[in-house]
Amino acid sequence: MDPAPQQSLTLDQCIDQITKRLEAADLHYGHGAIDAKSEALWIASKQLDLSPSKALDHLDQIISSEKISQALAIAETRITTRKPLAYILGEAWLMGVPFFSSEQSIVPRSWIAELIVDGSLEPWLPADGKALDLCTGNGSLAILLAMTCPDIHVSACDISMPALAVAARNLDRHSLTSHVELFEGDLWDALPEPYDDNRFDLIICNPPYVNANSMNALPAEYHAEPALALAGGEDGMDLIRKIIASAPDYLSERGAILLEIGNEYEHFKKAFPQIPAIWMEVSAGDRQVLLIQAEDLH
Repeated sequence: MDPAPQQSLTLDQCIDQITKRLEAADLHYGHGAIDAKSEALWIASKQLDLSPSKALDHLDQIISSEKISQALAIAETRITTRKPLAYILGEAWLMGVPFFSSEQSIVPRSWIAELIVDGSLEPWLPADGKALDLCTGNGSLAILLAMTCPDIHVSACDISMPALAVAARNLDRHSLTSHVELFEGDLWDALPEPYDDNRFDLIICNPPYVNANSMNALPAEYHAEPALALAGGEDGMDLIRKIIASAPDYLSERGAILLEIGNEYEHFKKAFPQIPAIWMEVSAGDRQVLLIQAEDLH
């Protein structure tokens, strides 16, 4: 059903109208927006070709009735399909940077992005150092690393060719195709054999870590994403066990691996009681992301 014809409104009024529609629809958020108002801002800003953050400086700008109708149609698609908004718009924002987004990979999001941009990882990123984004998916974390630390060498790998196609498109979008090297394969199998000169100073990884019970309970928005990128087995630790087992071979002597584990803190502690992890502070707290230094993995 097409939305009814609209009068011109300010951007602020348009956001308010979309927010009310989304709030009435019992949607779930967490794919680049935290609530209905955040998604309404995202939808409305797209009509003005502005980033959501820049749109906040234009709340009094008049939006034509045609663009309001387009925005309401997007909101209606979001409500009826229950797909993440990033898939509907074909774009997501992470730390203010735009990324192409499609159902070939999960929507760009990770607490690790905060640590890249705020400089928390610089002690493990020497000039001319090497970094790896393991399980890169759409390539967003590798791109943020390359943008934030242009003097390091960045590699990225994933098991999914469709996801790597999205990553390649994002590298091209940000003119980083020659700066970030992509590899395809199952975790470490994607990479060349490690030797003295090709080990990494920092490995970052946002792996599939959702435990089986949580996978079954995920709302429709998450089931629109590739299960391969989310499911971590019975306790969420299946891939993390493989990652930690071989990480020492691929890290330099003073290197470290940074892992996002989301809400699986208790499962991680139970699986790896002997590892002295450094828990990193992000906006979601200090149990979502951990860092393990190479010397503590041997």
